[in-house]
Amino acid sequence: MQVRETVNFYAGLVLIALTCAFPQLAHAAIDIEIFYVERQVPQPPTLSNLVAPPKDEGAAGARLAIEDNATTGKFLRHKYSLRELIVPPKADFISAVKKALVERPASYVVANAPADDLLALADLPELKTALIFNASATDTRLREADCRANVLHTVPSRAMLADALMQFLVKKRWTDLFLVVGPNPPDKLFAEAIRNAIKKFRLKLVAEKPWPFAADMRRTAQSEVPVFTQDVDYDVLIVADETHDFGQYLLYQTWLPRPVAGTQGLKPTAWDPVIEQWGAAQLQSRFEKVAGRPMRSKDFTVWSAVRIVGETVTRVNSGDFGKITTFIRSPEARFAQYKKVGLNFRPWNGQLRQPIPLVHPGAVVALPPLPGFLHQGSELDTLGIDAPESKCELK
Repeated sequence: MQVRETVNFYAGLVLIALTCAFPQLAHAAIDIEIFYVERQVPQPPTLSNLVAPPKDEGAAGARLAIEDNATTGKFLRHKYSLRELIVPPKADFISAVKKALVERPASYVVANAPADDLLALADLPELKTALIFNASATDTRLREADCRANVLHTVPSRAMLADALMQFLVKKRWTDLFLVVGPNPPDKLFAEAIRNAIKKFRLKLVAEKPWPFAADMRRTAQSEVPVFTQDVDYDVLIVADETHDFGQYLLYQTWLPRPVAGTQGLKPTAWDPVIEQWGAAQLQSRFEKVAGRPMRSKDFTVWSAVRIVGETVTRVNSGDFGKITTFIRSPEARFAQYKKVGLNFRPWNGQLRQPIPLVHPGAVVALPPLPGFLHQGSELDTLGIDAPESKCELK
């Protein structure tokens, strides 16, 4: 897959060079607009100010991607623009989108919104023939019973994140797992993905406990966490705390000296500032110049969606929506996304196949899929919902 990505990358460079040398090869000027739609979600109160997401998370990735598209496009007479719609938490999301579409229709939509808002967006008659990229909702149901034919997913599902973590634990032979689940709905969804992955990779869930404390863990972790964990013998503590309310306070406080993984500790993620290989250091540097901060996961998945459109327009050298979407969905497509291999979309549920970095705050630990986890088609399909088990019926 690495060879094919390299070939496609250099083919794009050759196309640019030929077009510059022989202007008659270029088509008419192409204008592409990307419609970025964000639903602002109020964050629940957390104990630490360090975990608060930046206000421009996601939007900053779109802005960088438009710049990247324009850098390539200017040699080919391809122009790119970004239209942004950011809907406040209490506003009517769909009404705001409809109003924007009345002013100007959209063909390419990048959505940074929760699952229910994404589904309402996908079901709008005005967007039935558009191409919508889900860049933030990790809910596995969006790739299963609630999948939509006009939606592609650049953000990995919780199932993919959990499978990546389990592959690493299998390799380390850390088989006995202790799961701690937070009280919020996203925590329970992540815990469900972990349970499914444990069964899939034949590991053992030796204990599961809900997180019972409402006290300030900054002051009580040293006394509460050892007692909470002392009656279980396990290899790894898995924490499901997507809101970062308590998980960070479990590290180094457990009764047994054991690693912590999941939403804190060793974390599976779409992207992280510690990723520097495969040319990623250049992307990180460009992003910091634009946003003034490190690139986060939503920034990357939004950037990825916008860049996939731009890379496709370069490849097909056309602004025709049919040609562009056909190439994007093609099994032969390989998109360069700074993740070691070229990526493409699963035809059965629209999910972008991709490696999942396992990181801690200082480094990348591994990049599943790991050697030894074989698949008859693509090893990337060992992560998440594979075709034979998929319940998605695209409609």
